[in-house]
Amino acid sequence: MSAADTKAVGPPVPVPPDPQPTGKSSSDDAPRVQKRKRKKGELLPYFLILPAIVAIAAVYLYPLSKTVIMSFQDMGRRELWSGEPAPWVGFEQFTNILGDPEFWWVTFRTIVFMAICVTLTMGIGLLVALLMRKLSTWVRLVLTVALIAAWSMPLMVAASIFRFMADSDYGLINTLIAKVVGEDWLGHNWYLNPVQGFGIITLLVVWGAIPFVVVTLYAALTQVPQELEEAAALDGATAYGIYKFVTWPVIKPVFTMVATLSVIWDFNVFGQIWLLRGNKPEPEYETLGLYSYSKAFESTSFSQGSAIALITVLLLSGVAVYYLRQLMKTGEVE
Repeated sequence: MSAADTKAVGPPVPVPPDPQPTGKSSSDDAPRVQKRKRKKGELLPYFLILPAIVAIAAVYLYPLSKTVIMSFQDMGRRELWSGEPAPWVGFEQFTNILGDPEFWWVTFRTIVFMAICVTLTMGIGLLVALLMRKLSTWVRLVLTVALIAAWSMPLMVAASIFRFMADSDYGLINTLIAKVVGEDWLGHNWYLNPVQGFGIITLLVVWGAIPFVVVTLYAALTQVPQELEEAAALDGATAYGIYKFVTWPVIKPVFTMVATLSVIWDFNVFGQIWLLRGNKPEPEYETLGLYSYSKAFESTSFSQGSAIALITVLLLSGVAVYYLRQLMKTGEVE
């Protein structure tokens, strides 16, 4: 091309740069929208359980706060009926209780009673749940209905049945033992000896708790993969080995949670002892719940009874924390 042609064409026209974006693109907005949706999804369970939390707080918050306040006061019958403010005594109620040997005997009795009940409940419940796996469908169905029927029986009815069974004159237990060992057991009063009396109470507590344990553990056993158990059996594992290395790791979280709940329930046993002893249990049959009731309403020392109840709550708080940790661990595994 000649110089004249170049001159005719002229200098090159500069191309303007692309305009800079003034806002974020839709692709940048997508993560923010997803994050907002995820946050809403995370908050949804809390909104769903909010009514239950409000209802529980309304029922339990005031009695708990009143118990805490009364434990630092000296409220007697005069303050209760007259409405006068009770004098504050600080930690005097707790000092008196913790320095009383009777309180420690009652605490020891409660712990031993709870340990025996929980051990029997979990052991028998686990054995029955394992047995249900070997039963036919209709037998398992009948057993499940019987367990649910026993579980739904009111405590007063169940206590009346056990009280009749352990009656000294007409009780079924004495009659059966008398047929085996002789007539000496007719007229035997089981409650004269606290050890024998607590044996009858333990039977009632375990009988009422086994249905829940069996149904829950059997539901956990249904989650054990059968192919793993069959593979272990083909490899030559014994029945105990299959249970220890295949079955137990699967049901262990559920077993732990049920056992923790049983500890809390059996530590707070009140109605079974109260009903079997005719609404007036002797001092040797008192657990912490009955001991607190006795101090509050029989000795009219409401503040001392409140302090004992608060100590019981503190003793069980560690068990409750452990239970919540197990729930969280189970949720993380799932």
